[in-house]
Amino acid sequence: MSDLNAEALRYHADPVPGKLVVNASKPCQTQHDLALAYTPGVAKPCLEIQAKPADVYKYTGKGNFVAVVSDGTAVLGLGNIGPAAGLPVMEGKCVLFKRFADIDAMPLCLTKVFGPDGKTDASKLIAMVETLEPTFGGINLEDIAAPACFKVETELQKRMGIPVFHDDQHGTAIISLAALLNAAQLTGKKLSEMKVVGNGAGAAGLACIEFYIRMGVKRENVVVCDSKGVITRQNASNPAKLAVATDRTDVHSLADALKGADLFLGCSVGNCVTPEMVKSMANGAVVFAMANPVPEIMPELAVAAGAAVVGTGRTDFPNQINNVLGFPGIFRGALDVRAKAITVEMQLAAAKALAELAQMPVEGKVREALERSYPEDAAKGIFDGQNPLKPNYVIPKPFDPRVVPHVARFVAKAAMDEGVAQATISDLDAYEAATTERIQG
Repeated sequence: MSDLNAEALRYHADPVPGKLVVNASKPCQTQHDLALAYTPGVAKPCLEIQAKPADVYKYTGKGNFVAVVSDGTAVLGLGNIGPAAGLPVMEGKCVLFKRFADIDAMPLCLTKVFGPDGKTDASKLIAMVETLEPTFGGINLEDIAAPACFKVETELQKRMGIPVFHDDQHGTAIISLAALLNAAQLTGKKLSEMKVVGNGAGAAGLACIEFYIRMGVKRENVVVCDSKGVITRQNASNPAKLAVATDRTDVHSLADALKGADLFLGCSVGNCVTPEMVKSMANGAVVFAMANPVPEIMPELAVAAGAAVVGTGRTDFPNQINNVLGFPGIFRGALDVRAKAITVEMQLAAAKALAELAQMPVEGKVREALERSYPEDAAKGIFDGQNPLKPNYVIPKPFDPRVVPHVARFVAKAAMDEGVAQATISDLDAYEAATTERIQG
């Protein structure tokens, strides 16, 4: 790990500090170029936009420009390290936007949005972010602590006419839902009959639970624990926790809750689940141990204890539940139809796209790409079969070149179906093919 840390520092420092630069999309080499790029030529598109505001998408880069906004209060597993210390993460998110979806993104780490207690003042953060709408086609909220993040996203969605998406909540929920849909199919279980136990009641954990409920899990079959134990109606500390509080009186700990459970959802801390706890779960148990860098239980221990399907947040284990499978394609689809929001239906469509993709044959150039990126998995036969779905492959890989185009297609269609799109894509097959060419080209 020390070698990796040293390498990471060199990576971020050399040959220039940071991971982003700004490049012009048009030439500016001659006097005439300058006259077009700036004065006097630039006045004409300004006047066109003034006369017809929608032309901002025609004459500027707004339609492919996303702001990655954070106040640094919940950065990775590092916690409240502040906006400046969070900047490398936001730069990294922008790199992923560009690499996976050809979306230009700008990190915006904001200060002076805190109350006297040092925690996020939601009203201040909302007031700052809503002023960004003229410049950006979408807002990706990142690493903002709960419970303020819930109010920030909800209020900004009301106030702004562009997509606002808190990836820490919905990104994890979308990806894990896709994995759950396929895991349930493999184990022969219905979501409506599954008993679900969550550990971790931050933005990601609560959003995951709500997504599962939308897709069929019964609220009365859910038990969620936080750092203080089982969340009940008597001890729930905020409305988001109250929504998942249990009425059960026979569970007092995570170990109690896991007895007979079908799914463990971990968005918490490493090594908090023992093999004995997994053994107490129902047959065909699904374990999503997503704490990073150390999962709630290591995958090999969970499998040895009887888990049928195990997923983590790490790239070096099977079934990586990684947000990069979601946000690039979600924003690509939303931007391409100029969606006014990223709705729940659009998010569920993204999950369904990923679940479907894991059951599609891996052939031709896709196979070649995955063999290059994941040679060990390919050698083990992970990608084999007309339907490659299997316990160690319930969700696609991040470097599968089909992911972003397929998710974008589903999201764009959902936006059009729901009436939040301001542009129309008439041929979705052609759109998916063109998106593939755009990203790979």
